[in-house]
Amino acid sequence: MTEGRQVSAEHHGDHNHRDVNGGWLRPAVFGAMDGLVSNFALIAGMDGGTQSGSKFIVLAGLAGLAAGAFSMAAGEYTSVASQRELARAEIEVERQEIARHPIDEEIELAETYRAKGLDPDLADKVAKQFHTDPDQALDEHVREELGIDRNDLPNPLIAAGSSFVCFAIGAFIPLLPYLLGATSVVPALIMSLTALFAAGAVVSRVTSRSWWYSGLRQLILGGLAAALTYFVGSLVGPGIG
Repeated sequence: MTEGRQVSAEHHGDHNHRDVNGGWLRPAVFGAMDGLVSNFALIAGMDGGTQSGSKFIVLAGLAGLAAGAFSMAAGEYTSVASQRELARAEIEVERQEIARHPIDEEIELAETYRAKGLDPDLADKVAKQFHTDPDQALDEHVREELGIDRNDLPNPLIAAGSSFVCFAIGAFIPLLPYLLGATSVVPALIMSLTALFAAGAVVSRVTSRSWWYSGLRQLILGGLAAALTYFVGSLVGPGIG
């Protein structure tokens, strides 16, 4: 019996979960990383193929920032909106099934509970209890069958906004030294690699990875992308200059 029992204060204060379904974290992280890596690589490639400090590098960096930020935002909005529309369509299918075949749906829910290990009689009672309220029944069927919370679907506007802002911030970092008068790729290289490591370390705060592993992984991947693009630029640039 659990009636009258209360969760200890220590457990209650130490058992708060972070939001994992708000639709902002993935586009924010991906946007920042993509903005930083793609514009760093673009600028490195331009630096390898043109005269260092050239105004064309600044122009390319600004164009990459603007085009990438708008493209990321549009892509995230379309992706999340489509996902949300699909989820709502499937939720509506489940709502109609509950209305048309309530007994069958109740039996189906009870079978789901039994498959999870509940005693058959208890599974029947729990399913019956949920089906006394159509809204609660729908919530439970959607959670069990689709694995989502119909009241907490990702927001496409939040996803698009997060992606746009974070991409722009990430893309601005390698461009900043040139805007301040840098004449070589070295300052952009230092700032970008530092930012890559810091971004990876920050991401570790919401994952199970250690900060140094996450930071080094992002630094290596971003640095490799920039190095390859610089190499391509140095090969192609002189030929088309």
